[in-house]
Formats: sequence, C-alpha cells, structure tokens
Amino acid sequence: MSSRWRVIYYGSGRGEKPVQDFIELQQKSTQIKIIRLLEHLEEFGVQIGPPHVKKLTETELWELRIMGANNIRIFYIAVEQQVFLLLHAFKKKKQKTDKREIRSAQERLVEYRARKRN
Repeated sequence: MSSRWRVIYYGSGRGEKPVQDFIELQQKSTQIKIIRLLEHLEEFGVQIGPPHVKKLTETELWELRIMGANNIRIFYIAVEQQVFLLLHAFKKKKQKTDKREIRSAQERLVEYRARKRN
C-alpha cells in the first residue's frame, strides 16, 4: 500500500466545490503556494506539523496555514485511511479565527458524513 495521502475537495449536494473555487479565485502566485502546501500534505500526511498545520481546539478540524500577505487557512479532516477532506478555505484577517469560519467547516463535515451514510 502507498504511504502517500490523498487530498479531496468537499463537494456540496449541488455539486459546488467551495474550497476549489476559493483557490481558483486567488492570484496565480497564491495558488502556487497553496498547491505546493497541499502536495506536502499529500506527501507527509499527519506528520507535516507546525508551522504549516495546526489542530483546532475543541473540534475535529485541522487548519492548513498558508502564510504570507493573504494568511489563507484551509480547514480539513482525515475522513478515511490516508484521505484528507478539504472543507473550508478563507483569508484570516484577525488574530483569532472567526467562529463562523469554523462553523462553516463543521456544517460541511456533518453534511458530508450524512451523504456518505446514505
């Protein structure tokens, strides 16, 4: 079995892929940074660690941290053996992460799991 992880994008029941759409709306240089970090996530999996990854306290979520002028964050979770699901992406503007951003990711996770069960 391959030791490489896979990254998949959350897709809504209507076929929307908000994280993928968010990435595509960024400047080319920012897209390259994001893709490079996603490739590291696939290569190193749960061992990637700080400063690129941080566990969100009191949640199941992890935060992928794309540093730079935009301070982009992508919330994700391991959903299967060696598969990461990207749930929500945003530009972090304050020191503390807005609870609405966390709630968005959590709602998508609940919806994803409900569809997976059916």
